[in-house]
Amino acid sequence: MENDQFTLLAVHAHPDDESIGTGGILAKYASLGVKTVVVYGTRGEEGDILNPEFVAPGPDMPMENIRGSELENALKVLGVSKHFCLGYRDSGMVGTPANENPASFNRADLEEATAKLVDIIREIRPHVLVTYNERGGYGHPDHVMTHRVTVLAFDKSGDPGYKGFDNGNAWQPSKLYYTATPLERIKKRFQMAIDRGEKPRMNPEFLGTPEHLITTVIDVSQFIPTKFEALACHTSQMGPNSFFRQLPPDQIADYFGHEYYVCAKGCLGPEGKETDLFEGIR
Repeated sequence: MENDQFTLLAVHAHPDDESIGTGGILAKYASLGVKTVVVYGTRGEEGDILNPEFVAPGPDMPMENIRGSELENALKVLGVSKHFCLGYRDSGMVGTPANENPASFNRADLEEATAKLVDIIREIRPHVLVTYNERGGYGHPDHVMTHRVTVLAFDKSGDPGYKGFDNGNAWQPSKLYYTATPLERIKKRFQMAIDRGEKPRMNPEFLGTPEHLITTVIDVSQFIPTKFEALACHTSQMGPNSFFRQLPPDQIADYFGHEYYVCAKGCLGPEGKETDLFEGIR
């Protein structure tokens, strides 16, 4: 197959997740002629204005419109071909009123949400899906729900007996990946925060993935500037205290030169680490 016959689908919870978690691979594979598509569970209504320098594009613009505008800009930078939203409301964090909202993604009917994603998969026919692990990366309810929906949709989209909403033709993606951050890297950040006199709330063991479980390491060093340009498009979310703005320039290549994944379905388990999400299906 030529690259322009391949499609990569990243399934995320909120605008800006695409740049933070998968900005490198989206930019890289788009540059190689792969069609890249992103699906969001929500429009990020519960986001806060974290940047005191932020100026909204219009007066009294609601948060979902602000983040939608930022998203459009970021996707252009990353070369993403198309994006969809499942249409649920941002659930916020556990214990907040937003988390109890019946319209929130956290409280969505699992079968309904799965059917929506299956219809998208059957429409765009991706070869590779990427989403979060069962912990949702860092435990956000919307990230956990994104994981659950994507895993179900990966299987059901290829089942001719499963009708979804649009009754589209079955399509089975070849591979499913979870984003990962090496555990040792998280521990290093944890210790750096302590050395600065901070009291980090992160749990490295929860956030990180042990090295032996990481199956795939993608070199995206050439696309670090693109990833940071996309991140900068999410102006309201990138406050002065964000990790991305505080990281010393001499550490940027080390932290962002590679993106890490765990192959959950469709991999043969070759010796060594994969260096290509399409390995085995090219």
